Amino acid sequence: MRYVEIGGAPAFVEDHGAGTPVLCLHTAGQSGVQWRHVAPALAARGYRVVVPDLPGHGRSEPAPGGPVTDLGDYAAWVAALIADLGLVTPYVVGCSIGGKITLDLATRVPLAGIVAMAADAWTGGRPSERGLRRELSDVAAPSRADRTELGTLAVVGGAVSRERAGLIATMHRREDPTVSTSDLIGWTTHDLRERLGEIRCPAHLVVGADDLWVPADGVRAAAAGIPGARCTVLPGIGHYPMEEIEGFGGVLAGWLAELGEAAA
Repeated sequence: MRYVEIGGAPAFVEDHGAGTPVLCLHTAGQSGVQWRHVAPALAARGYRVVVPDLPGHGRSEPAPGGPVTDLGDYAAWVAALIADLGLVTPYVVGCSIGGKITLDLATRVPLAGIVAMAADAWTGGRPSERGLRRELSDVAAPSRADRTELGTLAVVGGAVSRERAGLIATMHRREDPTVSTSDLIGWTTHDLRERLGEIRCPAHLVVGADDLWVPADGVRAAAAGIPGARCTVLPGIGHYPMEEIEGFGGVLAGWLAELGEAAA
């Protein structure tokens, strides 16, 4: 666990284990804590697992220019982090905005392979950018934490126990509403449709069948635009596979092994 200077501000980074590097990216408004069970499990399987808090999230300081509304800026930030840490062609795994950042990153720097979860190439402008910018004016309202919790519960899959879903939602209440709303502006305006063909590393796109935010058809279409990409739809799982699936570290290790075989 340490701080590194990236983009003009200190960023908090977890670093577990040794071996093949795997960089894990969190969802909108959240932090690396989403990978708290996955990182040790992957490290025990011989991977070096790097989990950053994006600028303004978790224990990282805000970006010098304030909350980020362009996922391309996050992708450039992650590329700078990879260079700073000396990670040579790492695997990158991300979920939601982390998944879209992963896809964007794969068009910029050499990677061993990617797993992009709950991420398509273009949301079709949903949710409305105009509505999200209007929401920035009232994000400090006390009800926002309740809305975050209820919204999380709504997109957790039906196969997840009530107790596990409740824990996920409770953890998500910690988000900074200004940062998370800015993240969602980045999510809804980020268009990768014309760049998917630039991704040359092995790619696995994953979506939960119960994900109310990201339709499976959109993820399938994104995978079809990436040479050789694979798409998996997870039954009974929603928007947060790494938190919803017990023993996800083992599942992810299997996916990474398949990516390695595809590159061989």
